[in-house]
Amino acid sequence: MERHIDTADGCSLSYWLRRAPHQPAPVILMIHGAASNHTRWSELVDMTSLSTSWDLLRPDMRGNGRSFYRGRLDLGIWSRDLEEILDAEKCSRALLVGHSLGAQIAIQFAHDFPERVLGLSLIDPVARCALIGPKRWLAVTRPLFQAAIRVARGLNALGVRRRQIPDRDLRELDQETRAALGEGQSADEIAKRYSALGPILRFEPTANYLQQLVATTADLPDLTQITVPVQVLLSKGITFADPQINRRELGRFPDVHFTDIDANHWPLTESPDQVREAIEEWVDRRFSNQPHDTPL
Repeated sequence: MERHIDTADGCSLSYWLRRAPHQPAPVILMIHGAASNHTRWSELVDMTSLSTSWDLLRPDMRGNGRSFYRGRLDLGIWSRDLEEILDAEKCSRALLVGHSLGAQIAIQFAHDFPERVLGLSLIDPVARCALIGPKRWLAVTRPLFQAAIRVARGLNALGVRRRQIPDRDLRELDQETRAALGEGQSADEIAKRYSALGPILRFEPTANYLQQLVATTADLPDLTQITVPVQVLLSKGITFADPQINRRELGRFPDVHFTDIDANHWPLTESPDQVREAIEEWVDRRFSNQPHDTPL
């Protein structure tokens, strides 16, 4: 079911909710990454055994997909949006699953609203101090990107902007990509499908994408203060974070379990079954006796 809410600051947010057969049921809130939308989770939602006992909620995060928005974006804003979505559904607590930037947002939400979080399942989160390569360069040159964002937003305010931006079905893209992998295309060729600016900016306002890039390099809250159970799934082939430093920093969660995934930075595309099974096993083990949510 597609649903909509208007936030306190006037942004219209869209999200999709699949109810478990037996109600009431606890909620899993799935948070996509940069230049993405709720269809990033379509295959997992259709295949997971968790749908029999959990409600599955997938928003288009502000500035993406049908939650269209031209304005300021950052981890704090996205975190407050999630709170308003849970309030609209009268859900007091949720288990958050986030990929890439979505993992960073989930961590921020757990810091901002600890009483609303059952646990975190984080796919390829990155600690800022672990960044290497282009992402490290982005972190160092944040002021330049922030200046570019101000210019782009200023042009938007003057009416210099695209009037229509099409939707993007990431499930279809994932299926095409796996077919290409099966035909022997390299990881570098696959990366171009997801990281090339041309395709990204066709489906994303430029200012929004720049703000999401900057957000991926933001400092995370103090992880030692997030005491809920945390699962961290790390792609073995990830190339923009030092794996040892990243694992050490993420190990600061007091209750954390690590799982390695045979993938680059697109595990939901490259190894969807492995990701799904890892999440299912962890959720069943840690939350099998989870009581029904108490509505707000």
